[in-house]
Amino acid sequence: MPEYTFSVNGKPVSIDVPADMPLLWVLRDKLGVKGPKFGCGIGVCHACTSHLDGAEIQPCVVPAAQASGKEVTTIEGLADGEDLHPVQEAWLEEDVAQCGYCQPGQIMAAVALLKRTPDPTDADIDRIENVCRCGTYFRIRQAIRKAARRM
Repeated sequence: MPEYTFSVNGKPVSIDVPADMPLLWVLRDKLGVKGPKFGCGIGVCHACTSHLDGAEIQPCVVPAAQASGKEVTTIEGLADGEDLHPVQEAWLEEDVAQCGYCQPGQIMAAVALLKRTPDPTDADIDRIENVCRCGTYFRIRQAIRKAARRM
């Protein structure tokens, strides 16, 4: 098997896995990173949303080989030590999470949105495709607006 070297949340890793192994399984099963969740396995629900070199991805459909030489960021890599990212703070303040399963992916999608669009409209926020089975979309929108004001 080929060996791939990349960074996960700022830490270098090297791993021997098949080139086509989904990055989600590398993160969860090989590296023990549990933030990105398995939802659909076809890139539709976005529960696994993470960042690859700063761009939003769904690692359930990104092959491990694509991460080679790059930086993978998951929910675990957002905080700066004890200081939460502004989106994480807003999520807590707005009491967004109910079951919490989709929240890591939701937060990572919100961070990517705010990086692209610092002052998002409702239409911009509505383009986030992450599925929340608990239906906390109103609170998600409030948290994104609050984080945007802080950032």
